[in-house]
Parts: sequence; C-alpha cells; structure tokens
Amino acid sequence: NLIAAEPDIARVPVMIDSSKWEVIEAGLKCVQGKPIVNSISMKEGEAKFREQAVACLRYGAAVVVMAFDEVGQADTAARKIEICTRAYNILVNEVGFPPEDIIFDPNIFAVATGIEEHDNYAVDFIEAVKVIKAALPYARISGGVSNVSFSFRGNEPVRRAIHSVFLYHAIAAGMDMGIVNAGDLPVYDDIDAELREAVEDVILNRPQRTNVSNTERLVDMAPRYKGEKGQARVVDLKWRDQPVGKRIEHALVNGITEFIEADTEEARLGVERPLHVIEGPLMDGMNVVGDLFGSGKMFLPQVVKSARVMKQAVAWLEPYMEAEKAGKPREQAGRILMATVKGDVHDIGKNIVGVVLQCNNYEVIDLGVMVPADRILDAAVEHKVDIIGLSGLITPSLDEMVFVGAEMERRGFDIPLLIGGATTSRTHTAVKIEPAYRRGSTTYVVDASRAVSVVSGLLSKTDRAKNEAATRDEYIRIREQYARGQEVKARATLAQARENRFRIDPTQPLPGKPSFIGVKSFDAWDLKDLADHIDWTPFFASWELIGRYPLILEDEIVGEAARDLFEDAKLMLKRIIDEKWFTAKGVVGFWPARADGDDVIVFADESRDAEIARFHTLRQQIKKSNGKPNLALSDFIAEEGDDYIGAFAVTAGHGELEIAKRFKDAGDDYSAILATALADRLAEAFAERLHKEVRTQLWGYAADETSSIDDLITEQYQGIRPAPGYPAQPDHTEKATLFRLLQAEANAGMALTESFAMTPPASVSGLYFGH
Repeated sequence: NLIAAEPDIARVPVMIDSSKWEVIEAGLKCVQGKPIVNSISMKEGEAKFREQAVACLRYGAAVVVMAFDEVGQADTAARKIEICTRAYNILVNEVGFPPEDIIFDPNIFAVATGIEEHDNYAVDFIEAVKVIKAALPYARISGGVSNVSFSFRGNEPVRRAIHSVFLYHAIAAGMDMGIVNAGDLPVYDDIDAELREAVEDVILNRPQRTNVSNTERLVDMAPRYKGEKGQARVVDLKWRDQPVGKRIEHALVNGITEFIEADTEEARLGVERPLHVIEGPLMDGMNVVGDLFGSGKMFLPQVVKSARVMKQAVAWLEPYMEAEKAGKPREQAGRILMATVKGDVHDIGKNIVGVVLQCNNYEVIDLGVMVPADRILDAAVEHKVDIIGLSGLITPSLDEMVFVGAEMERRGFDIPLLIGGATTSRTHTAVKIEPAYRRGSTTYVVDASRAVSVVSGLLSKTDRAKNEAATRDEYIRIREQYARGQEVKARATLAQARENRFRIDPTQPLPGKPSFIGVKSFDAWDLKDLADHIDWTPFFASWELIGRYPLILEDEIVGEAARDLFEDAKLMLKRIIDEKWFTAKGVVGFWPARADGDDVIVFADESRDAEIARFHTLRQQIKKSNGKPNLALSDFIAEEGDDYIGAFAVTAGHGELEIAKRFKDAGDDYSAILATALADRLAEAFAERLHKEVRTQLWGYAADETSSIDDLITEQYQGIRPAPGYPAQPDHTEKATLFRLLQAEANAGMALTESFAMTPPASVSGLYFGH
C-alpha cells in the first residue's frame, strides 16, 4: 500500500514472492496494477494449480510457473519441457491465461558439484529454453542465475565469471530475465581467457581437455582468482601501459572515470582537432560498449557507467571545441532536423536529444515547438537534411506524427524518420506511423541515450540497409502481435459496462459544500512556497537519471551525476525565486454537480436548474470479474443530493520561454533545459499545493488534514485531481470545457493549442473530486 504511491516503484511490476499461497493472495488484494506472482506450480497436482491460476487471472497478475510437478523438480531438459508444456496448455487452453503473462522458471541448478549427474544441468536449462521459446508462443523464461555457481560460494570472482558465461549462452538461447546482481557482472570478453575457457567447459559440459575433469580443472584454478585471506585484490593497472586509444576504450567499457580526463587530454594533444578524439577513440569505445550490450555480454548498469565516462570526456573537450568554432567549420557526421509537432508545446526531451547529438558531431536544426507538417518538410528540403526527428508529449501528437509520415510519403521523401516523446511507443510507431511512410524507414527512439547509436546506424553507408530491414521486420512482428492481442481481449459492450458501473453508497456522507461557487484566481503565488513542494524524483527522470529522491543522490551508479545536477538546480532555483524569473498564476472553481450516466453535469448555482457545462467521461469496457466494476469518473459524483465538482488550471511558466531562449541564444543549452525542467516542477508543485488548499480551506472537506510534503507527493489524502489526457480521462478535448468554465486565459494567462496542449508549457489543469 505504501509503495503504490511511489512513482519510481509503481511504474514497474511488483513481484509477490512466497511459497505460501495465502501470502500471495493477501498481496494480490493490495497491489494495484499488474503484479507478478512468484510462483505457482503443479507440485500439489493440476487441480490446485488450476485453482491458483484462475485466482491470479482474476487479480490481473502475471505468473512465474516453476518446472515442478507431482513427481518433483525437473532436472533434465526433457522433464523441463514436458512440465512447462503441460502447464502452458492448462493455463492458455483451459484457464484462458494470456500467454504473454506466463514466465516459466525451468530450474537452474548448481554445476561443478563433483557429482557427475549434475554436470549437464546448465546444458539442460539452455536446451530447454530453446525448445520452450519455440514451442510455447509469447511465454517468457526466467531463472535464479546465482544457483548455477553455488558450488563456488565464497569465491565471488569465479561466481561472477560463471554468471556472465551462463547468461551469455542462456540469453542467446532465449532467456528473457534472471535473478542476479546485474551491477556486479563482468563483461564476457573481459573475463580472463583461461578462466572463461574453464568456466565455459563446465557450463557447456564439453569433453574434458586434460586427464582431469572440467570440474576438477575449474576447482584447481579457482583459488588463483579469490585473493588472499579475504583481502581486497590489488587493482590491475596493466591496461595503463597500452596506447592512449586502447586506454580510453578500456575506461569506457569498464566505467572507469579515474584517468579519463588525463587520457582525453593526451589524445587531444596527439590529433589535429579535439573533435577527432570524439570521432576516434571515444566513439570507437562506445561502439564496443554498444556491441557488447547488444550481444548480451554487457548489462544496463555497466552501460550507464560507460555513458558517465563518455560525458566526462566530452566535457573535458568542450572548451577546446568551443574555442575552435571561430576557426574553420568542422565536418559534420550528418544533418538532423528536429521538431515538436503541430499543437504540442513540450520540448525538453527533444532538447536533450539535440545536445547529445551535437556532442557527437551531428548538425542539429531545431525548428522548435508547434511546427506544422508542411514547415517541417519544407525545411527538410531547404537544409538537405539526412534525418527528420519528431517529438511530442500529448496524445493528439501521435495522430499528427502519422500525418507527417503520410505527408513524407506523398511528397516522395525517402530519408529516415525518428519518433520520440513521452506518449510515443514502439508499438504505436509500428502499428500507426510506419505503415503511413513506406518510402523511407521509421524508427522509434526510446530515449536520448539511444539516439546516437540509432542515428549512426541509419546514416552508415555499409549498414543502413541492414538496420532498416531489421527494424521493418521487427515492426511487422509487433503489428502481428498487436493484432492478435486485440483479438483475444474480452470487451464488454457499452451497455454491459454501464450496467456494471460503480455505485456510490448513499449512506456515506458527501464531501460538503465548497466555500464559494464560481472561480477564484491567483496572480502571483509565492515561488518559494512552491519550491518547498517540489517532487524531485521526476526532475531527475527528465534527465534520464532514474531513482527516487533523495536516495538517488547516494546511488552508486548515477549518484555523482545526480548530485551535480541537483546542486546546479538549487542554485538556479534560488535565482528564479530571488530574481522573479517566473510568475505562477492559477485559477480554481467549484460548482454544484450531478452524475448523468457517464457524464457529469455542472450547474450555475445551488438551484441546479441551469446546466452550464457537461464533462464527458469514458467508461472502462474490458470485461471485469470477481465483482469488479467498470469505472468512469462520473461514478464518483452522486446522481442525487448536493454534490459538487471542482476544477483548476495553474502555470509556473510565465517567463520561462524567455529565460530559456536567453540561455539558448548564449549557447548554454544546459541552462536552458535546466530552466525548463524547473518550470515544469514548479507547475506540478503548484497543482499539489493548490489541491491542499482546496481540501483544507477552499472546499474544506478535509479541514483537519495534517499532511507533510512527502504525504502530498505520495498522495496520502482524500480526493483526486484527474487531468484530461491521462488514463482516467483520456479525451484532451475536455480541456476546452474546463478552460471555458475557469476562464483560464483571462484569469491565469493560459490557453490551448489546436491539439489542446496548454500554454505556457509548464502548466497543469484538471478536475477535483472530493468523495
């Protein structure tokens, strides 16, 4: 119940891990969203398995299914395949379980135990994975990786090598996920060659190379890697004797920052231009990182460390590159046009991508925000760009991106189209945008960290065709999978959903009458008050530093970068407040209201005779089980009695665009992005702070509330403030009704674009429900 309100936790599945079914079921009753149950099996027979599977399905959970039946745990490949196939058929064909919600754990057992029957355990797992992935569509495969090295407990270097080698082969076979300390895995190619060969012989149960068994050979070798008496091993600095290019590559692959500035400077002194260091050893090293990550030999935490090294090296070179700008123009790696599409005013993510690309020697032409399709395409022709990149935050932007793709097709473009932004996805790109633009390639870019590798692959003279073909093949599979998913979803008719609506208990008291009917505006809310209410976790996420504040500041991977960013943010925030860079304006309103089916009727006054507005809410139509209702927001307004609804619109963005432009014109993209990010946080803080004022004063239904800042951030209070465009109220057009009621333009200087994005961009609006 506590973690459900933590954004960085709630965004990923909760795994309920217990050997007791009653504990699992108790957890299922608490978890919102889609948890994973770990685990169920057939060890107590099919009937019990079926019963538990039905319950998991009813709660909307995915399941880990152990390869365990009435006979016992599966240890051979044949038994693993047999049990998983039997369980799959029961789950999919009898229970109706979505196959993509099944995660098989075919049991990873320890190798090198000295017992000959155990020698093939890793091979059995890997072979079973291949068959399960081929024969049981959409099911995923997991396993406890640390089990495989249990024989070498106490010798962490050897255990880590075993984990890395095992994962390399298991991932190639089709393994999707595993339980292991990912931050402590050596890169496969960096494992000592002799040790890697010995480990591989054990994992793959190869024929022995000498007169001793593979297990004996590894056991004899293991003490050499353990260190003496538990003392820390001496750091091996032999790599420091290599040429500077190889040293930089080693530092990038291993995430070592200690020497990177000195090595970068040495490399700079040895080339004609500082850019050549980026184009040469730095990009060579990052290409190695990309190859290792793509082949399963390197893992995400290590890639983050590599990026940190790269950032530090580029930062060292930046003053020299800035000084060089006055000289001859440098040769660019490619020309990219970027724009936020028509009707959308959000650009912080696009700006970060632009900076990353510029750091990697790409020329970026940024058209800004609210850019119509014809202007984007005319500019692309004028500047002879190599790639067009589209960005958007609000859902109407998705349709506009489809339109831009169709226009590119109509006008005969064949250059790559990149898609990115908060509401975009690989599935939407594959299903909606790519089919509209067939002459060229369309690629979804998940975040700024992937932009360089995607762009370089699309502009590669040798690999472009291969990369584009691979993306097309992937998108065909995504479209086919999406179509199958649409077929199996059980939907209620609208009439059935309405019949199964949630009904307010008439014996429960309504929230009471607000302190006024109509609207009230706020011309200049105290920015210092808002700063005290900032939720910093999303701020770090906007910079792709993932972690919960304040713990992220001590994170061993991103902590240093987070601390530096936080210090810069606090210094700028002080200037924003002291120098009044931004002005926070807002408006709030309350009216008598009554539910009418899926609508909420808003009345002018207490007589409830004159309807002045009607909010249209959308009802869930997925078929529900176990008595769960099909919800719509109108369910939370009474159909009879004296109920009310509130609305608000707030912004901290007056002045932000001018400040950001000032920094950008001075060549300080970092400060421009920082100012925009802080304006967004202040606007969200304003929404949270005003909601507290509503609960305790303006509406007053929770006058005794004593919530702390953390309580506000985790929404530990009565009432909600859903916003149009989000899942509870997905229709952005409802903002027009909201803004008209609030007279938002006159009262807060806020307006809507033709796609219903709010301006200034750092703005929040929504409804208040008090029940």
